[in-house]
Amino acid sequence: MMQNTTISHFILGSYLDLGYEKYLFFSMVLLLYMLIMATNSSLVVLICVTRRLRKPMFLFVASLFVNELYGSTGFFPFLMLQILNDVHTISVPACYLQIFTVYTYARVEFCTLAAMSYDRYLAICCPLQYSARVTPHRVLLCICLMWLYTFVRVLTTLCLNLSQLLCGNVINSLYCMNYLVAKLLCGDLQVINIYGLVTTTMSIMLPLLLILYSYLKILHVVFSGTNQARPKALGTCALHIVSLLNFSFGCIFQVLHTRFDMSAMPDGFRIFLSLYFLIVQPLINPLMYGMQTSQIRETCKHVFSSKTARIGQA
Repeated sequence: MMQNTTISHFILGSYLDLGYEKYLFFSMVLLLYMLIMATNSSLVVLICVTRRLRKPMFLFVASLFVNELYGSTGFFPFLMLQILNDVHTISVPACYLQIFTVYTYARVEFCTLAAMSYDRYLAICCPLQYSARVTPHRVLLCICLMWLYTFVRVLTTLCLNLSQLLCGNVINSLYCMNYLVAKLLCGDLQVINIYGLVTTTMSIMLPLLLILYSYLKILHVVFSGTNQARPKALGTCALHIVSLLNFSFGCIFQVLHTRFDMSAMPDGFRIFLSLYFLIVQPLINPLMYGMQTSQIRETCKHVFSSKTARIGQA
């Protein structure tokens, strides 16, 4: 492969020829995007304006919803544009911007889920010290540090890539991914590969170790206590575990998809799984936390009933 210093765009090679069906798929993706934006933004506003929801746990939940809005905004408009286009290309700067958005979204998601698991650990295992240890101010500081750390880490990785010249411009994916772009770089990539492997491992393993530690401690306390306390304690953790397993499944498949040949799988199924963590997670989080968390659900009912009463009086 010859070195080419004039590459200005990448070709995305995984899009299928949809014909007139592209308008149907565009409408479906648009509806999904509108639903994600409406549900997540509504719950963020609800948590911010409702005084009794300004608690540490709900601040982490709000951060999770903001991250869903951030990741979806960085991905869905691009996907809709590509569905309508007959030529599937993306400029090099836009590609790196998309990598930055998708990777920061994924890492913030893991970090937030880890912080939420530790918050549940403190609430269940150290209830007397919880209010003193976990204050809204400390939670907001933790959230800001998580976002800042993730942005700096991903930006450092991208700077290493930008220091190299491109020797190709075909990406076998629906969107830009750092590993696939790194394979197109010229020269000795040993430093980039090692750094990428170390940072990816740390970004996944450190949050998972914190989550594992938190839930082992929670299980130990729950099953050594009274039977009456078990359902309530486990119920508070169930939503978090479902969200974590769902997101982990999507990320694991995406990692396997970029590194191994998945051509034996049906195209539609393979494409859906490659988009799973970017589509399903932003959909289920507001539905789970909004419908299954009693305090959020009751607040939503109160707001809805108040608006209905005002409309009736008008």
